[in-house]
Amino acid sequence: MNTVLICDDDKDIVSALKIYLTSEGYRTVEAYNGEEALAAVKGGNIDCILMDIMMPKLDGIRATAQLREAGGNIPIILLTAKSEDTDKVLGLNIGADDYVTKPFNPVEVVARVKSQLRRYTMLGGKTQPPEDEVLRNGALEMDDSRKTVTVEGEPVALTPIEYSILRLLMRNPGRVYSASQIYELVWNDPALGSENTVAVHIRHIREKIEIDPANPRYIRVVWGLGYKMEKM
Repeated sequence: MNTVLICDDDKDIVSALKIYLTSEGYRTVEAYNGEEALAAVKGGNIDCILMDIMMPKLDGIRATAQLREAGGNIPIILLTAKSEDTDKVLGLNIGADDYVTKPFNPVEVVARVKSQLRRYTMLGGKTQPPEDEVLRNGALEMDDSRKTVTVEGEPVALTPIEYSILRLLMRNPGRVYSASQIYELVWNDPALGSENTVAVHIRHIREKIEIDPANPRYIRVVWGLGYKMEKM
């Protein structure tokens, strides 16, 4: 049974999300500020986090940053108000995987949780890979059964979303994908205002796999069209 941490200072929101998540078979842990969320994660066995941005003591942005600085790759979905557009981008910049804007339909939140957990569970695979599951492009190698990525033999730590984007591009070298296409294929949601979200994740991937992220060799921009994996 997967465990979802719900962190929001609005107890009514926490209660509503708990009802919907438990009805789908998830275990939930509740927190009401960032400090409580960090303590819950340290306690272990958290598989996904719903994190409000505006909270007392420690806000969701700083809590997310601390979780990523500690090296964790648990999926984090931000719960944001429409007035927090800048914070949405900041949250993605520091490692959040997705966001849902308030007021939201709890059914949508559950769907996002399911999507993130599929990727997170997939990244835990330990099966010995058949040869065609090892993707190579220059010094970049992805073992899609073990869910590992290396550059020149050195391991690269990717979040589930980053891994899914990189896998899409590596499986289709030379093919150009628009930001909307990437979002729909990776997030499995309609691409509404997705350009910034995809751009942030692409930048994160470049920072991890490129020698010089400002002059990338692997993931290239095709101006006005989208992104592609350059054949090496």
